[in-house]
Amino acid sequence: MRIMAQLAMVMNLDKCIGCHTCSVTCKQAWTNRGGTEYVWFNNVETRPGQGYPRGYQDQERWKGGWSLDRRGKLTLKSGSRIKRLLNIFANPDLPTVSDYYDPWSYDYDTLLSAPAMDTTPVARPKSLITGEDTAVTWGANWDDDLGSGPDQVGRDPLLARLSEQVRLEFEQTFMFYLPRICEHCLNPSCAASCPSGAIYKRTEDGIVLVDQDRCRGWRQCVSACPYKKVYFNHKTGKAEKCTFCYPRVEVGIPTVCSETCVGRLRYIGVMLYDADAVLAAASVTEPHELYPSHLGVFLNPHDPRVIVEAERAGISPEWIAAAQDSPVYKLIVDYQIALPLHPEYRTMPMVWYVPPLSPVVDVLSGTGHDGEHADNLFGAIDALRIPVEYLAELFTAGDTGPVRAALQRLAAMRSFMRSINLGQEPDMTIPDSVRLKPEEIEAMYRLLAIAKYEHRYVIPSGATSRAHELDSLATGCSLDGGAYEQEPGMTALDVMAEKFHLTDANGAAPEQKSGRVNLLNWDGRSTDGLLPARDGNGQGNGHGNGNGVHLDSSSEPAILDGSATDAPEITGARR
Repeated sequence: MRIMAQLAMVMNLDKCIGCHTCSVTCKQAWTNRGGTEYVWFNNVETRPGQGYPRGYQDQERWKGGWSLDRRGKLTLKSGSRIKRLLNIFANPDLPTVSDYYDPWSYDYDTLLSAPAMDTTPVARPKSLITGEDTAVTWGANWDDDLGSGPDQVGRDPLLARLSEQVRLEFEQTFMFYLPRICEHCLNPSCAASCPSGAIYKRTEDGIVLVDQDRCRGWRQCVSACPYKKVYFNHKTGKAEKCTFCYPRVEVGIPTVCSETCVGRLRYIGVMLYDADAVLAAASVTEPHELYPSHLGVFLNPHDPRVIVEAERAGISPEWIAAAQDSPVYKLIVDYQIALPLHPEYRTMPMVWYVPPLSPVVDVLSGTGHDGEHADNLFGAIDALRIPVEYLAELFTAGDTGPVRAALQRLAAMRSFMRSINLGQEPDMTIPDSVRLKPEEIEAMYRLLAIAKYEHRYVIPSGATSRAHELDSLATGCSLDGGAYEQEPGMTALDVMAEKFHLTDANGAAPEQKSGRVNLLNWDGRSTDGLLPARDGNGQGNGHGNGNGVHLDSSSEPAILDGSATDAPEITGARR
């Protein structure tokens, strides 16, 4: 047994309202630069729908993830090493920019500089790649709120696997939102496909990053990622992807998408797992066995034997304590209401989802029944307008059992806690019916409904076992070929800002607006670091933030990569 620790995320889809705040703030923090105009590390999709890029779930077309060969051995779906080498200069499985969308802006200068006239001036759409006039035909959330429309229903790759009867039911269905980031998988196919070895999984926290120094832009990783969460920067010729906001989590701050989430639907915590069991778990024959085999990889952080082995593996007491208090572990293992996204890709994803239940109450109430009564709720789960089969295609490789069990537990919690909140005697048969204890249902309710900030984000204060030495570890490190002398009080986050030459707008703002907000440094609890510093005349100067970092607004924008070369100086010693 080889124990490793992984930062993981759970999203409660019952709470997502599709506001796209997470997408916009992530865009502002990470991809507000030239060459990443079409890139969204975080995006929110309407389900059912085509997704971003269009039809990314159709692996018969895109050849992403893993498959089993005739001998039962895992192999990349994109083919053997020889086949991928033959396609290295002309990859037929590579999405084009149009599959994502052709990025555009508008000719705002026409509006601002047009002289007085009888008609209103028009700001025509301009391509952000060519600068020429363009026709806007698709976007990252083009099918937003159109989940039940007949056009969208016919184009969802998952619906092709369901019966005609289910497809007819979808014409009267409701929709739900699915936020997506990189899955930071335990068995990442993107890393296995990279000819340069530029994509790596950090041993200290499991975050998957791209070493920009080693990346040669072969784009094999773009094809191999079944979630299509690796992107090609056409300006730098490098691959980029979600970094799980590693400079933030290293100092105990949640990701930008979590910090700014309006619905408070995201949870971040530590999972301990057996690295030696990952390959066998991903290689099970039947797709329906992938979800339980994935659960079997996780280790109980309260088990004394696991604690001893974790300490022997060099995992710090802070990380072990965080794993024991992890909200992610509770939702995934203890309550088993969170499910992985497309386990059939065999990448062992580490961003899991609580399936949506909310609309069923209104549907029941509209029929004159008590929408919160346990018997009514349980009976309505199989009659949901969004078929359980569709949720199963998303989260359990088509197995409806775990999805139905998760929805029943959510319904049981809703009915049981309503009685308590109304001062009534709760029905004690409800917990038994879903194999939970009454105190477990109450704890699940507190976590899902009223959890405070510190209960939703249980992140160790440093991403290494030497977290208390982060300041000293950063001293004197060489950054971009030059010596850098650390100032007193600076942290790993400050060193990161110096390394990547971060300005308040990541170099993307016009010079007169270079003092815009830098969300990467915002701690979410105060205005320090949120608003630009002001000079004596009350004007933003774009040279400071609440973390004491000197940000040079005249610096050239650089790629935010998380290079393996400098990672030890920034994050501390690896385990």
